Amino acid sequence: ARLMQAGAHMVKLEGGAWLSESVARLAERGIPVCGHLGLTPQSVNKLGGYKVQGRGDDAAQAIFDDACILQEAGADLLVLECVPTELATRITEHLNIPVIGIGAGPGTDAQVLVLYDMLGFSPRIPKFTHNFLADTGDVQGALKAYAEAVRNGEFPRPEHGFT
Repeated sequence: ARLMQAGAHMVKLEGGAWLSESVARLAERGIPVCGHLGLTPQSVNKLGGYKVQGRGDDAAQAIFDDACILQEAGADLLVLECVPTELATRITEHLNIPVIGIGAGPGTDAQVLVLYDMLGFSPRIPKFTHNFLADTGDVQGALKAYAEAVRNGEFPRPEHGFT
């Protein structure tokens, strides 16, 4: 409640079914919750680094099940990060809440990128991004180009996704 009073609009929790009780408690109290599955940056060292998650039938099913459980617990939104395109599309089609993808292919409801990645400032640019600054020459132009590319379905392209 203090976060909401301080101006937060939503709480994002990284993790799967094991968070369902926390999601439910927050939702019951009117606090909007965003779930985050796949590559969860807060746990990247436990996951063996920045690697695609959900490859293989068992791993994909576990993420799918987690997504369903989080929605059922009361999540209002879901972020899928660095998961195979096919899995992200399947989850998006199944859930009734919006799904935002980052490195999850074009089949999600919306897209997000890390600003430093999309501007080419990161030392290592992830496969799933594009340097929009190189195309435009200025930050404002890069942001406009990104938004337009997402709206027009030009980004992400198949080469920005994972199998």
